[in-house]
Amino acid sequence: MFGNTKKDSTAAENEIIEQVGTIIGPGAVIDGPLTTKDSTRVDGTIKGNVNISGALIVGQEGKIFGTASGVNIYVAGEVNGNVTAPQGKVEISDTGKVVGDIICKGIIIDENAVFQGRCEMTGLDKNSAEIAKERAAANKEANDAENNSEENNNENKDSDK
Repeated sequence: MFGNTKKDSTAAENEIIEQVGTIIGPGAVIDGPLTTKDSTRVDGTIKGNVNISGALIVGQEGKIFGTASGVNIYVAGEVNGNVTAPQGKVEISDTGKVVGDIICKGIIIDENAVFQGRCEMTGLDKNSAEIAKERAAANKEANDAENNSEENNNENKDSDK
């Protein structure tokens, strides 16, 4: 049950890794901003803001000292700054550390991951909240009707005796 979810996310991550167009290797240090149009993997150190039009993967040895933005962001290393993926998700693995605020549509934080900051979820409008409340009310009404029907059946059986 739980293993399937991990396999699915790993398969999705592998698919993204295959499409990585820019790699900042271990030992590389960039002192300044980095902007790319394709998915990027960081295994080195970046001292500046990172703006990626695709996915951003921060490997276990990767470090970013500045803001990081991308479509989807996977952190296995360290980010000291705000992380922004307003239309995508942010995932912090068990070896990952984020010290800063996160803005995203979805978030996954593994056990033993470090997140020190505030998270703001995007894509949550009042309409979806109202829809959720309506669904909950409809489910409650359906359950109440089902319970009343069972009670009536039990009363009819008792009166037949």
